[in-house]
Amino acid sequence: MDDGKEVKKKLVDELEEMGFPLARAMRALYHSGNSSLEDAINWIVDHENDPEIDQMPLVPMKIEIEDFEPSSVSEEVKLTAQKLRKKSQKRNNEDDMKSVSRREKERIRVGKELQEAKKIAEENERKRFIALRKAEKEEVNRAREKVRQKLQQDKVERRGRLELPPGNHASLKTSTPVVQENKVVVSTEAGVNLTTKVDLMRECLRSLRRYNKDDDIKVKRAFETLLIYVRNVARNPDEDKFRKIRLSNPAFKERVGVFEQGPKFLELCGFERVEGGKYLFLPRDRFDLSVFESAGNILQSAITNPFFGLLSTEE
Repeated sequence: MDDGKEVKKKLVDELEEMGFPLARAMRALYHSGNSSLEDAINWIVDHENDPEIDQMPLVPMKIEIEDFEPSSVSEEVKLTAQKLRKKSQKRNNEDDMKSVSRREKERIRVGKELQEAKKIAEENERKRFIALRKAEKEEVNRAREKVRQKLQQDKVERRGRLELPPGNHASLKTSTPVVQENKVVVSTEAGVNLTTKVDLMRECLRSLRRYNKDDDIKVKRAFETLLIYVRNVARNPDEDKFRKIRLSNPAFKERVGVFEQGPKFLELCGFERVEGGKYLFLPRDRFDLSVFESAGNILQSAITNPFFGLLSTEE
C-alpha cells in the first residue's frame, strides 16, 4: 500500500479523539485523500463492514509542526462519528457476548461428551464384569460336571465288575445315612447298620475259607455260586425266581449248602427261611441294592485274593 501517499498526524489524532481506532483512522484518511475529517468519517461510514477496515495500513504519517489549528468539522459529521462509535461499541459488545456464548456452548458440549464417554466406559466395565462372572460360573459348572461324570463312570465301572445292569435304580430301595458313634453308617430295613452287616458278611466268608482251607476248589466254587445268586437278584430284583432258593436243590446243596456259612451269607444279604426252612426267600420290600453291591464286592475279593481269610481277620 506504500505508494508515496502520506496521512496527516493531526487528522489521525483528531479521529482517535473521536473514538476511532488508529488503524481505522489511518485507512480512512488514506483512502479519502487525506483531505479532511469529514471525508474520512464518510469513508468509514461507507466501509465500516469491510473485513480489513481495522488492519493497520503500511503508509507513512506526516507531522505538520506549524499547523496547530484544529480542523473544522460540522456538527453533522460529529454526530455521524458519535453514531459510528456507539455502533462500533455495540458491535464489539455483541461480538464479546457471542464469543462468551460460543465458549459456554463449547464447554457444555465438551462436558456432555466427557459424561457420555464416562457412561460408555462404565457400561463397558459392567459388561466386562458380568461376562467375567459368567465365564467363572460356567467354569465352575464344567468342573462340577466333570466330577459328576467321573463319579458316574466310577459307579458304572464298579457295577461292571459285579456284572450288574447299568440301568436306573431310582425305584429300588435306597439306604439312609445316619450318624452313630461319630461314624457315618448306612441303615437297612432290618435295623442292622451296613458297616456291621458288611463285617458279618466278610467274616462269614472268612470262616468258610478258614475251616475248609484244604479244599480250595470247592470253596472257590461256593464263592462263585454265591456271586451268581447275588448278581441275579441285583439285576432282577422284581423276579421272584431269583429271590427264592430251594435248599434241597442238588446244585445249590452241592455247591453252597454243603457249607454252613453258605446259606448264612445269603441270610445276611436279606434272605430268610420260609415254608418250614425248605426255602430261602427275599421279600421284595427287603431288597437293598447297597447291601447286594457290598456282598458282590466281598465275594469278588474272596475269589481273586488267594490269601482271603487265611492271614488275619483283616484283608
